[in-house]
Amino acid sequence: MHPKLISVQVGRPRTVNQHGQEVSTGIFKAPVEKRLMLRELNLDGDHQADLTVHGGQNKAVYAYPSDHYPFWKNELPGVNLPWGSFGENFTTAGLLESDVCIGDRFQIGSAEVVVTQPRLPCFKLNLKFDREDMIKRFLASHFSGFYLRVLREGEVGAGDEIVQTHNDENRVTVLDTMRIYLGELDSNELLRRALQVEYLSPSWRKDFSELI
Repeated sequence: MHPKLISVQVGRPRTVNQHGQEVSTGIFKAPVEKRLMLRELNLDGDHQADLTVHGGQNKAVYAYPSDHYPFWKNELPGVNLPWGSFGENFTTAGLLESDVCIGDRFQIGSAEVVVTQPRLPCFKLNLKFDREDMIKRFLASHFSGFYLRVLREGEVGAGDEIVQTHNDENRVTVLDTMRIYLGELDSNELLRRALQVEYLSPSWRKDFSELI
C-alpha cells in the first residue's frame, strides 16, 4: 500500500484579533474537492501572510499526517478537527516523521516534491486554536509534519497515491532533525549527515552548521 494524499487545503490570509492587535494569518485552510496545480511556490489558490517566515521555495507546501489526528482528538476533547486543522496544505496517510527523511522525494499526481525540514510552529498556532499552550503541546508531541519543495510542477488532488521516487542516502529523519533542534539529540555524526543533504532548508543548514 502506497501512502496517500487524503485531503488538499488552500486558504487566503485573513485578519484576526489577538490581545487587541490585528494579525494577518494564512493558517486557516479549507479542503478543495477539485484537482489543483502545484507550482514552484505554492498551490493554486493558496497564499501565505508573512513571507519572511512562511512560503518560499523550501516551504512551498506543508504536509501533515492524518495519522496524528486521533492523538489530537484525545488531547483536545470537544475541539472540532477537520482536515487542515494544523494549517497543512496536504493531509497525508502513511508518511510519518520517524520514517520520512529530509531529502526524500515523492511523486504526487503529476508533481514531484522533496522534503526540506520539519515545521516549527509560530504564535499563529496558538491563535488558530485560541489557547496559549498549543505551540508547547505541538513541540512536545514531536508530530511536526514537514515542508516540501516542488521539483516538478504538476496537478494534485485528494486520493492521489504518494510514490517515493528517491531515498536520501544520508537517512536523517524529520524526527531526528526535530530532536536535534529541541536539544534532545546530541550527535555530531547525525549533524554531519544532515549537512550532507542537498535539499535541507538553508535556515536549518545554518543552525546545524553552528551546532557543529
